[in-house]
Amino acid sequence: MKIKTRFAPSPTGYLHVGGARTALYSWLFSRHAGGEFVLRIEDTDLERSTQEAIDAIMAGMNWLNLDWDEGPYFQTKRFDRYNAVIEQMLQQGTAYKCYCSKERLESVREQQMAAGEKPRYDGHCRDNASNHDEHQPHVVRFRNPQTGSVIFDDKIRGPIEFSNQELDDLIIRRSDGAPTYNFCVVIDDWDMAITHVIRGEDHINNTPRQINILKALGAPVPEYAHVSMILGDDGKKLSKRHGAVGVMQYRDDGYLPQALLNYLVRLGWSHGDQEIFSLDEMKTHFTIEAINKSASAFNTEKLQWLNHHYINHLPAEEVATHLAWHMEQQGIDTTQGPVLTELVKLMGERCKTLKEMAQASRYFYQDFSEFDADAAKKHLRPVARQPLQLVREKLAAIREWSVESIHHAIQSSADELAVGMGKVGMPLRVAVTGAGQSPGMDVTVHAIGQQCTLARIDQALAYITARETQN
Repeated sequence: MKIKTRFAPSPTGYLHVGGARTALYSWLFSRHAGGEFVLRIEDTDLERSTQEAIDAIMAGMNWLNLDWDEGPYFQTKRFDRYNAVIEQMLQQGTAYKCYCSKERLESVREQQMAAGEKPRYDGHCRDNASNHDEHQPHVVRFRNPQTGSVIFDDKIRGPIEFSNQELDDLIIRRSDGAPTYNFCVVIDDWDMAITHVIRGEDHINNTPRQINILKALGAPVPEYAHVSMILGDDGKKLSKRHGAVGVMQYRDDGYLPQALLNYLVRLGWSHGDQEIFSLDEMKTHFTIEAINKSASAFNTEKLQWLNHHYINHLPAEEVATHLAWHMEQQGIDTTQGPVLTELVKLMGERCKTLKEMAQASRYFYQDFSEFDADAAKKHLRPVARQPLQLVREKLAAIREWSVESIHHAIQSSADELAVGMGKVGMPLRVAVTGAGQSPGMDVTVHAIGQQCTLARIDQALAYITARETQN
């Protein structure tokens, strides 16, 4: 049997973390087995589905590099197919027209609740619709079995059983002629030959209804696996209040897709004690059986730790392609200054996100007219003039601009003045970066370049002179 899975989001919002993890698990299961992965957009909710949400889902899947073999399919483009099956079911008697008014249904519901019963359709039109004009407003309901049980072996949770008496006759076509979500899903899974449905645990109650429809159609029933929810740091269901609205927010916040995928795969699945997984390793080791059935808690610190790891362990060229986007977002022109691969190596240890790296790297590419007030107050004092003048002289004399020659210029300046390296290095750092923190001065000055470094030292010397004058 060829394994075929699907990811089928509703485009009523962004691709959120829970959806991304479901997509990843479905994708990994098919890739592990050499099978196929289908992307399907379940857009039957016409009022809430938007093109913006569709675009966000596609952008998220592409950014995470979760490619699909078929699709994207759109349910709204398959209404003819769904309605053809419904007409067939009406003829076969596995579905029937229901003419009950909203008022009648509401009255029945109130009576059931008052009697302490579970509110459900009472089957009024199940065998009693022949006395109606077929053009009267009506819905179509599935004729659910009234005896026995639906039992399915959930690949994560084990055997699950629902009594058919608990399931009422589901509406499969609304009065406006639109087929309903639960019915469309069944026909899609059948037509697309889906063998395994991996989805969130909020769909468990839909599964027995869908299985009964599949059986009524004589269609094969796929295997089901329901993944537990993700909780926030506070133990409550993950929601907007916990931070990121959608997957692309993590990109905007400076996370690498590799880090988010690695984090998501471990959010409910494990392989021994291994924490770091390449995509190839995920595909090799992933099994449904290793998915935990209990809920997982989202931990932003762990995600940051992983992101820091990937910034420093992925090829710098790969990280640089993502960093370039952040530079552009922050309006930093990188055509003049160090190449981004060099910047990744320089700043990787210091930064947990690419957004932070872009923010902290502006001085490599842009001149500044103001110094950080605290850093300047502490390090650009009259006592710093002589060290700055001497190191400027030595830096200006360098013929071959290298990290080694710059290091020698700073060290020899400190030696000549008989002071510690900090007495030269700290004023130089504030002079060339505008702030009190940066990577090592030799690599920083090298990346900034000779002419720019000398001009910035001159600016700092002028600042010291002006400061003296004011005193």
